[in-house]
Amino acid sequence: MTGDDFGWLYLVALAGAVLIGAVLPVLPTGAAVSAGAVLASHSNPIGLIGVLIAGAGGAYAGDLIVYAGCRAGGERLAKRIGWLRDNASLDALRERLAEHEISVLLTSRLIPGGRVPVLLAAGLAGYRWHRFAVVDLAASSLWSAVYMAIGLLGYALFDKPWQGVVAAIVLVLLTTVVSSLVQRLRRKSAARRPTGEPATDAE
Repeated sequence: MTGDDFGWLYLVALAGAVLIGAVLPVLPTGAAVSAGAVLASHSNPIGLIGVLIAGAGGAYAGDLIVYAGCRAGGERLAKRIGWLRDNASLDALRERLAEHEISVLLTSRLIPGGRVPVLLAAGLAGYRWHRFAVVDLAASSLWSAVYMAIGLLGYALFDKPWQGVVAAIVLVLLTTVVSSLVQRLRRKSAARRPTGEPATDAE
């Protein structure tokens, strides 16, 4: 890919892919941002700003759509579309939102499978639209920056663009798997903990 190839059309396609993946969880949106960062670094480093904006913009628009759907259709719609897993604990999420709303919303995008349950819990709890829009803009930007950083690591490890893209995708998959395992272990630990016993770490 040359510098001329990396332009507005690519960024629009990236934003669209992230938006679709945010609404319909079938596309690896984080990997798309990481791959975009690798390609931009090789062809037109200033394009990294565009990758950050395109990734954050697509994620933000997708979150607004999902949040609107969660507020309008509730838990039934979320499960029907495939946004919500059957084992999601909405009651626990409502409690966490009530206690640490900003931190929960900011980090929900970085946890595999954690975004939609948080959006649904916020919607069911009547979280105000304008407040959600402000916090989620920061969350989407943070998410895009994290996956762009993963792409830059792939760029630093290999000389050729395709090698960097592959490395970035592998790093994203490893990050997702490790995060999922950690979440599973935490859920098992919480399930074994006697009722009323306080958690040993912040949730």
